[in-house]
Amino acid sequence: MDLRSLQYYVAVFEEDSFSAAAKRSYVAQPSISAAVAQLEQTLSCKLFIRHARGVTPTDAGSKLYPLAKKLLGQAKAIKTLFDEQDNKVPFFLGVTKGLGVGRMSALLKDFTASVASMELTLVAHNEPCDARVIIKEELSENEQYVSFWQENYLLALPYNHVLSLQEHITLTDFDNLAFIQRSPCSAWQSLQDVLTLEGISVDIRAKIKTIDYALGLVSAGLGCALVPAHPEILTNSEIVFRPIQDLQLKREIVLAYQQPTKVINKLKQLVVKHSSAS
Repeated sequence: MDLRSLQYYVAVFEEDSFSAAAKRSYVAQPSISAAVAQLEQTLSCKLFIRHARGVTPTDAGSKLYPLAKKLLGQAKAIKTLFDEQDNKVPFFLGVTKGLGVGRMSALLKDFTASVASMELTLVAHNEPCDARVIIKEELSENEQYVSFWQENYLLALPYNHVLSLQEHITLTDFDNLAFIQRSPCSAWQSLQDVLTLEGISVDIRAKIKTIDYALGLVSAGLGCALVPAHPEILTNSEIVFRPIQDLQLKREIVLAYQQPTKVINKLKQLVVKHSSAS
């Protein structure tokens, strides 16, 4: 039984779609269809029922799934067991905080899978490393970069805050507003400069460094905070997010490096892919 056919079958099962499985596996859809057809012929049973919205596994298709996952896992374990560990090439990637665990994990999963000889180590963005995923303002003069995530900043408010009833937040709404200051944050500095020019001051209730703590304090009702609008943040049901009227604050996430290498070029390709998918 062909392992690649099993991999394609598992992709169809998990995606409920031949086209989605093809996209996930980076192959043309006919290759997925042919692999599943070959499995069905080998096992003398139908594995999926096609319909307008995708596919539904048959009883046989559902029965095969845990067995296929186990077999593929064992095959991967065997390969890993016999890999020459001494041939692993170390790669240190600096990562700034607050970029979103989910999307960074997806990127790193693809990265490690695409470079079999690499041993990846994540370090702080200001430590020695081969490349960095950072905010553009953190670039050094001698670094090249590829931009891939761009997002606006929004004001995060407790769900029961009076300002949550508004569609937009005005600058005057910031006057004496209970606020959680996060630093370093270039967007906060820009907002503070504008507020100072307007003679407006906020009521700083806490000073913290991480986005997670800022969101936790907002949820607790301590105050409001300026946060980047990436998908993981916006799913928080205990917080309301509002744009600031007549003021666009953005951040740009980049892959920074000094000299391109084979590994960095692969990472650049994946950065472009994940940028278009977000």
